[in-house]
Amino acid sequence: MHSTQHFLLLPQQIMTKLFLILGSLSAFTGVALGAFAAHFLKQKISPDMLAIFEVAVRYQMYHALGLFGIALLDNQFQNIQLAPIGWLFIIGTILFSGSLYALSLSGMKWFGAITPLGGLCFLAGWLWLVWRVWKY
Repeated sequence: MHSTQHFLLLPQQIMTKLFLILGSLSAFTGVALGAFAAHFLKQKISPDMLAIFEVAVRYQMYHALGLFGIALLDNQFQNIQLAPIGWLFIIGTILFSGSLYALSLSGMKWFGAITPLGGLCFLAGWLWLVWRVWKY
Protein backbone atom coordinates (compact mmCIF):
# COMPACT_ATOMS: atom_id res chain seq x y z
CA MET A 1 0.00 0.00 0.00
CA HIS A 2 1.51 3.31 -0.98
CA SER A 3 0.75 6.54 0.79
CA THR A 4 -1.17 8.93 -1.44
CA GLN A 5 -2.52 12.25 -0.21
CA HIS A 6 -6.25 12.58 0.35
CA PHE A 7 -8.89 14.99 1.37
CA LEU A 8 -7.74 17.25 4.22
CA LEU A 9 -4.14 16.39 3.23
CA LEU A 10 -4.08 13.21 5.31
CA PRO A 11 -2.19 10.23 3.88
CA GLN A 12 -4.41 7.50 2.48
CA GLN A 13 -3.32 4.95 5.12
CA ILE A 14 -4.34 7.31 7.92
CA MET A 15 -7.72 7.99 6.25
CA THR A 16 -8.41 4.25 6.01
CA LYS A 17 -7.53 3.75 9.67
CA LEU A 18 -9.49 6.84 10.73
CA PHE A 19 -12.66 5.75 8.90
CA LEU A 20 -12.40 2.23 10.35
CA ILE A 21 -12.01 3.67 13.86
CA LEU A 22 -14.82 6.22 13.43
CA GLY A 23 -17.06 3.60 11.82
CA SER A 24 -16.40 1.27 14.76
CA LEU A 25 -17.12 3.99 17.31
CA SER A 26 -20.28 4.98 15.46
CA ALA A 27 -21.48 1.36 15.35
CA PHE A 28 -20.62 0.92 19.04
CA THR A 29 -22.59 4.01 20.04
CA GLY A 30 -25.43 3.00 17.73
CA VAL A 31 -25.74 -0.37 19.47
CA ALA A 32 -25.44 1.27 22.90
CA LEU A 33 -28.08 3.89 22.07
CA GLY A 34 -30.36 1.24 20.60
CA ALA A 35 -30.11 -0.77 23.82
CA PHE A 36 -30.65 2.40 25.85
CA ALA A 37 -33.84 3.08 23.89
CA ALA A 38 -35.13 -0.46 24.19
CA HIS A 39 -34.46 -0.87 27.90
CA PHE A 40 -34.77 2.60 29.37
CA LEU A 41 -36.31 5.15 27.03
CA LYS A 42 -39.30 2.99 26.21
CA GLN A 43 -40.77 3.87 29.61
CA LYS A 44 -39.62 7.51 29.61
CA ILE A 45 -40.65 9.05 26.27
CA SER A 46 -43.71 8.86 24.04
CA PRO A 47 -43.99 6.18 21.34
CA ASP A 48 -43.64 8.91 18.67
CA MET A 49 -40.40 10.19 20.20
CA LEU A 50 -39.13 6.62 20.62
CA ALA A 51 -39.77 5.99 16.92
CA ILE A 52 -37.76 9.12 16.05
CA PHE A 53 -34.91 7.93 18.29
CA GLU A 54 -34.95 4.53 16.58
CA VAL A 55 -34.70 6.17 13.13
CA ALA A 56 -31.60 8.01 14.37
CA VAL A 57 -30.04 4.75 15.55
CA ARG A 58 -30.88 2.99 12.28
CA TYR A 59 -29.32 5.65 10.05
CA GLN A 60 -26.30 5.89 12.32
CA MET A 61 -25.76 2.15 11.92
CA TYR A 62 -26.26 2.26 8.13
CA HIS A 63 -23.62 4.91 7.78
CA ALA A 64 -21.23 3.32 10.29
CA LEU A 65 -21.26 0.31 7.97
CA GLY A 66 -20.93 2.70 5.04
CA LEU A 67 -17.75 4.09 6.62
CA PHE A 68 -16.32 0.58 6.79
CA GLY A 69 -17.13 0.12 3.13
CA ILE A 70 -15.56 3.44 2.14
CA ALA A 71 -12.40 2.64 4.13
CA LEU A 72 -12.05 -0.77 2.51
CA LEU A 73 -12.82 0.49 -1.01
CA ASP A 74 -10.48 3.43 -0.59
CA ASN A 75 -7.74 1.08 0.53
CA GLN A 76 -8.36 -1.27 -2.40
CA PHE A 77 -8.76 1.40 -5.11
CA GLN A 78 -6.28 4.05 -4.05
CA ASN A 79 -6.72 6.39 -7.01
CA ILE A 80 -10.49 6.70 -6.72
CA GLN A 81 -10.40 9.25 -3.86
CA LEU A 82 -13.36 8.26 -1.69
CA ALA A 83 -12.34 10.13 1.47
CA PRO A 84 -14.84 12.99 0.94
CA ILE A 85 -17.61 10.38 1.07
CA GLY A 86 -16.46 9.26 4.49
CA TRP A 87 -16.51 12.85 5.72
CA LEU A 88 -20.01 13.36 4.29
CA PHE A 89 -21.18 10.23 6.14
CA ILE A 90 -19.61 11.46 9.39
CA ILE A 91 -21.10 14.95 9.08
CA GLY A 92 -24.42 13.43 8.01
CA THR A 93 -24.51 11.18 11.06
CA ILE A 94 -23.79 14.08 13.39
CA LEU A 95 -26.45 16.31 11.81
CA PHE A 96 -29.12 13.71 10.98
CA SER A 97 -28.90 11.29 13.89
CA GLY A 98 -27.69 13.91 16.35
CA SER A 99 -30.63 16.20 15.64
CA LEU A 100 -33.10 13.31 15.92
CA TYR A 101 -31.58 12.21 19.23
CA ALA A 102 -31.85 15.78 20.52
CA LEU A 103 -35.43 16.13 19.24
CA SER A 104 -36.60 12.86 20.75
CA LEU A 105 -34.96 13.47 24.13
CA SER A 106 -35.80 17.15 24.50
CA GLY A 107 -39.06 17.45 22.57
CA MET A 108 -37.70 20.68 21.08
CA LYS A 109 -39.11 20.66 17.54
CA TRP A 110 -36.54 23.07 16.09
CA PHE A 111 -33.97 20.25 16.09
CA GLY A 112 -36.03 18.75 13.27
CA ALA A 113 -34.92 21.63 11.04
CA ILE A 114 -31.33 20.35 11.21
CA THR A 115 -32.19 16.78 10.22
CA PRO A 116 -32.57 17.38 6.45
CA LEU A 117 -29.04 18.85 6.30
CA GLY A 118 -27.72 15.53 7.55
CA GLY A 119 -29.91 13.71 5.05
CA LEU A 120 -28.43 15.84 2.27
CA CYS A 121 -24.93 14.86 3.42
CA PHE A 122 -25.91 11.19 3.26
CA LEU A 123 -27.39 11.60 -0.21
CA ALA A 124 -24.37 13.58 -1.43
CA GLY A 125 -22.07 10.86 -0.11
CA TRP A 126 -23.91 8.10 -1.94
CA LEU A 127 -24.05 10.12 -5.16
CA TRP A 128 -20.36 10.95 -4.82
CA LEU A 129 -19.67 7.20 -4.60
CA VAL A 130 -21.64 6.59 -7.80
CA TRP A 131 -19.73 9.39 -9.54
CA ARG A 132 -16.27 8.23 -8.41
CA VAL A 133 -16.94 4.59 -9.32
CA TRP A 134 -18.35 5.66 -12.71
CA LYS A 135 -15.21 7.70 -13.42
CA TYR A 136 -12.87 4.93 -12.27
